[in-house]
Amino acid sequence: MIDPLFWLGMSILLVAASLTAVLVAAIPALQELARAARSAEKLFDTLARELPPTLNAIRATGLEITDLTDDVSEGIKSAGQVVKQVDQSLETARKQAQNLQVGTRSLFVGVKTAWKTFTRQKPPKRSLERLTTPEKTTLPSREREAIKPENRRAKSEVYRSNDVYSDAPGWEANFDDEE
Repeated sequence: MIDPLFWLGMSILLVAASLTAVLVAAIPALQELARAARSAEKLFDTLARELPPTLNAIRATGLEITDLTDDVSEGIKSAGQVVKQVDQSLETARKQAQNLQVGTRSLFVGVKTAWKTFTRQKPPKRSLERLTTPEKTTLPSREREAIKPENRRAKSEVYRSNDVYSDAPGWEANFDDEE
């Protein structure tokens, strides 16, 4: 049994049998693999047809969202400016209302004072010497003292009493003389 040809034939037969068994077992797997490849090919075709328009639509939507965001930002800025203008207008209106209130109050007081001035009776003019004795006693003590001729000051005395700094040069001269 040492014949090498026999062993060579036997090994070839075993290899052929094992290859046949592998092929028989691999045929269903290869069929499934072919079916998966066809499905993948259909998927890729569908993606090739549908994906670019979808991506373009997504890109266009993104641009529209950006434009809308810019429009909303501009609207918010405009609304902020309008609010500032309204606030300034309200502040101006408030100041004008205050000025009008002050002016109206001043006008009312002026008209009221003018009316009182025009409608009051003018008292007869009387001199201080002609006052009767009861009227003299109703004056405050300071005014009674000012009315008396002996308590009245001359004009030169009135001005001299308020002129305090005019004595300073004379004082300095006297001081120099004493040295």
